[in-house]
Amino acid sequence: MRKTKLPSGVAIPVLGQGTWYMGDEPRRRADEIASLRLGLDLGMTLIDTAEMYGDGASEKLVGAAIAGRRDEVFLVSKVLPSNATRSGTIAACERSLKRLGTDRIDLYLLHWRGRTPFAETIAAFEALQDAGKIRHWGVSNMDVDDMQEIARASGGAAMATNQVLYNLTRRGIEYDLLPQAQARGLPVMAYSPIEQGRLAEYPEIEEIADRHGVTPAQIALAWVLRQQGVIAIPKAATPRHVQENRAALDLQLTPQDLADLDDVFPPPSGPESLEMI
Repeated sequence: MRKTKLPSGVAIPVLGQGTWYMGDEPRRRADEIASLRLGLDLGMTLIDTAEMYGDGASEKLVGAAIAGRRDEVFLVSKVLPSNATRSGTIAACERSLKRLGTDRIDLYLLHWRGRTPFAETIAAFEALQDAGKIRHWGVSNMDVDDMQEIARASGGAAMATNQVLYNLTRRGIEYDLLPQAQARGLPVMAYSPIEQGRLAEYPEIEEIADRHGVTPAQIALAWVLRQQGVIAIPKAATPRHVQENRAALDLQLTPQDLADLDDVFPPPSGPESLEMI
């Protein structure tokens, strides 16, 4: 498993497991738990979840999947901006820990910007670190201006990552946000790297996939993973899908592949507003 480093020097996998929309349906529970556990077996030990996902159902599912294997996992969760006051963040973290069945979260993120000043949320993160409840903190869905403001805030230099929407159809961060993060040694965590499966429907990607004997989704994921300092967290609710995602890490796209993809999905020519889904 290829790894990248957080600013603290901690090495984490560049390919993890997302859990958005997992845990919502009891009939899928066994497959979803089996998928997460297979991912751990294959080295995809970073698992991303959030208190928002299924109103905590995703965190409960993750807790069940990692039971007995907690020390293998780099666990990521998120606090909603509506809970991001100092006391609210601490209380939200305690609830997440209970659902996850663990005493610590490895990386705790502010899910998106709300009304609470960044400095107040950071102070809560620091209190949680002092208590051993979280190891690192970061943010999600933050644009260039947000990132600059966080860096200026008291304690902001300890930010570990920014999790954003990034895939072939959402390339806006390549103009400014991604280069600035790379220059700072700050990993970017890409959610929905296959655009929730929609990228698999493009015939142009299918043509490239045929060259390699793989699926279009694997091409789309390999394209994200080619970037230095980028972590991808695709969701996979079946063991077969987990195996396909892991195989995408070893897929080498050719210069011709990349040129063909640029023709269909051109890189940004100027600054763009940060996209979210």
